[in-house]
Amino acid sequence: MTDQALAKTKSAEPWRQRLIRSLLYGRNVDRTAKARARVGFAILAFAAIYAVLAGRLVMFAVGADSHGARRTASQDAIATARPDIVDRNGEVLATDVKAPSLFGEPRRIIDKDEAIELLTATLPDLDTGEVRDRLSSKKGFVWLKREITPTQQLDIHRLGIPGIGFLRENKRVYPTGAEVAHLIGLVNIDNQGIAGMEKWLDNNGLADLHRAGFATDRLQKPVELSVDLRVEHALRDELMKAKEKFKAKAASGIVSNVKTGEIVALVSLPDFDPNNPREAHDPDRINRLTTGVYEMGSTFKAFTLAMALDSGKISLNSMWDARGNLHYGKFTIHDSHSLGRFINTKEVFTYSSNIGAARIALGQGVEAHKAFLAKMGQLHRLRTELPESASPLVPRRWSELNTVTIAFGQGLSVAPLQAVMGINALMNGGYLIPPTFMKRSEEEAMALAKRVIKPETSDKMRFLMRLNAEVGTAKTADVKGYYVGGKTGTSEKVINGRYAKKQVLNSFTAIIPADNPQYQLLVMLDEPKTTPETHGFITSGWNAVPTGGKVIARIAPLLGIEPRFDLPPSDRLILAASKPTQ
Repeated sequence: MTDQALAKTKSAEPWRQRLIRSLLYGRNVDRTAKARARVGFAILAFAAIYAVLAGRLVMFAVGADSHGARRTASQDAIATARPDIVDRNGEVLATDVKAPSLFGEPRRIIDKDEAIELLTATLPDLDTGEVRDRLSSKKGFVWLKREITPTQQLDIHRLGIPGIGFLRENKRVYPTGAEVAHLIGLVNIDNQGIAGMEKWLDNNGLADLHRAGFATDRLQKPVELSVDLRVEHALRDELMKAKEKFKAKAASGIVSNVKTGEIVALVSLPDFDPNNPREAHDPDRINRLTTGVYEMGSTFKAFTLAMALDSGKISLNSMWDARGNLHYGKFTIHDSHSLGRFINTKEVFTYSSNIGAARIALGQGVEAHKAFLAKMGQLHRLRTELPESASPLVPRRWSELNTVTIAFGQGLSVAPLQAVMGINALMNGGYLIPPTFMKRSEEEAMALAKRVIKPETSDKMRFLMRLNAEVGTAKTADVKGYYVGGKTGTSEKVINGRYAKKQVLNSFTAIIPADNPQYQLLVMLDEPKTTPETHGFITSGWNAVPTGGKVIARIAPLLGIEPRFDLPPSDRLILAASKPTQ
């Protein structure tokens, strides 16, 4: 066809067809070349589609667990990441490590019976019925076993079961084991805090960060506690030895900074290993220092004397009638070592006279006694970072008889940490400072402090504590060079509504050094037994006091307290530096 004829044909073609042909083929284009280009483009498109499909098949083959990981990682792995917990020197007390967990996708499992048989043979502790129920469900994802070992993971991986995979989760581990168990607490299988400082972290923002997705793995600042792991170890070691030596039911202790309220060490035996959570459920392994409440015995005489001295109504030389027992109604108050004479205030403390303490408290009056103990934080529940705490057992109707018995430590039960807080105030110049398990400076402590007694009253109480280590019931804890002060306590336990003379709770409160107190130590032994060394005695001076002395000898150098020798007695070193006393 000639060009002229072709032009006539195009001119005869409707304009709509010419437009479509122009859009499809363009103008003056070789149709043969255009056809080859289209075929090549189609080949490339199909090749790309098949490449994508092949790639997805390879991903499923070599990364079976990634499917479940996408579903649960944000909820189980990243969301449960926790910050490290360290002691005041940076030693790790709790941290996260990665551990594989086994999961199944029931919809992808081809032969469930075979899968169940292989899995239970590889992991004998799996419950066959439970695994069958989970793999027979219509869910897209089920846990089969949390926190398996790498060896178990490899064995299961070699089985090549479709629909079975692994997810790496954060697992909480405690490198120090039981050393700080009651303080640190523990977490559950989902890495959520359920006790101790771990629970406190969740209650104070960590759980909210998890829900918001901001608590990402390893990006959280370590939590610094006030505890010193070295002191904690020394205290626990000596308490374990004492518990075994005196066949005690339990043993516990606290080391507290009297100027900041920081808890430097806290031990309650028997304890548990937070790496083995089952042990924590034993009811005998409670934290006796915060969740237990006890009659603290003669250590409460420190409060009784401080109350009276602070009122100005008595002096260190006031005299008290201890010639015979004190009869109050049908009750008789007696001393374990009767002196049969008038004694002064100093002797009431050093001889631990129940009669003298009762007469001092009666002289102040019921309302004044009750008000003073309330001011010292002994009548209300103590709140700290530890969620576990108990309310004191306070008499419903506070009569004169209650004042008589509480004066020497019977009839009022408090958490030992409460008593430590109160004694700190008697020693540090008169400031009641809330205890804490977090690092705190003296400036921060003073911002929270409340004055409860006069500075000169604190001087007199430090003098009495030191005097008791020089000539009184705390002599066996007087470690040379550290100017120890202390007060003993032996409280008979109430068994079936009666006080049992052979079942006692012994305590010993020590301060170091007595002329300028830095730290307080509390040692408690529950139901210690006699030994040949104690000559049949079970009172505090024969067991809790020497245990306290051994603890002081070990922890004083760790706390940076330098030994000083040839120091003058307490009346010259402590009282001489204070205001004149009567």
